[in-house]
Amino acid sequence: MAITEKLPSELTIASYNVHGCVGTDGQYDPDRVVQVISEMNADVVGLQEVDSRRHGGGADGQLRFLAERTGLHPVAGPTIRSATGDYGNAVLSRRPPSLAERISLVVPGREPRGLLDVEYATEAGALRVVTTHLGLSRRERGFQIERLLMHLKSHQSRGTVLLGDFNEWWPFGRGLRELSSWFGRTGHLRTFPSRLPLLGLDRIWVLPPEALGRIGVHRSPVARRASDHLPITARIKLG
Repeated sequence: MAITEKLPSELTIASYNVHGCVGTDGQYDPDRVVQVISEMNADVVGLQEVDSRRHGGGADGQLRFLAERTGLHPVAGPTIRSATGDYGNAVLSRRPPSLAERISLVVPGREPRGLLDVEYATEAGALRVVTTHLGLSRRERGFQIERLLMHLKSHQSRGTVLLGDFNEWWPFGRGLRELSSWFGRTGHLRTFPSRLPLLGLDRIWVLPPEALGRIGVHRSPVARRASDHLPITARIKLG
């Protein structure tokens, strides 16, 4: 891959549940989500609840709109496909990825879930960014975290970022303990609900742990309106 297509070794990663671009006022307004993504100025943004089913534009209409308006490269990781469009995870990035893999985390009888595992070339080597959105029940999340860790351990990479909406309400829950035992502890940042955040549903973990620098919640006025989740950002330094 050409040097011009590599991400820098020091970069900003973000995770954002966009709630289908429906804000806390109940209005569908993808331009507000574009503004939030632009404010964060991240090199890679993992997205959850990207939803093209209700507002037209084809299977990937909403993701395509966000990519075109931000100037970032999209990778889709839909977990639900229908005649009206797709729904699920996605990644936007400043450079195109070298690889992308979609892994099912489906639990029978529950909403389909999955992993989007994307690899990028950086100036310090390969970087994997794994985006997910786990289920609402504790038992469901337990299975999904077990499957997630199995996938990560079978595809070990020196530089790995795991991010997304983990739907873990309790900061000392078993699922978070298992992930922290593999990645190391990360901050419990309150992101939900966006108008008055009380719960830390959204997370970013990094391997190696020492690569993780500043991590925080993006709390701009438009972010409080654009979705029911606030996004989180992390500065990481590879190599």
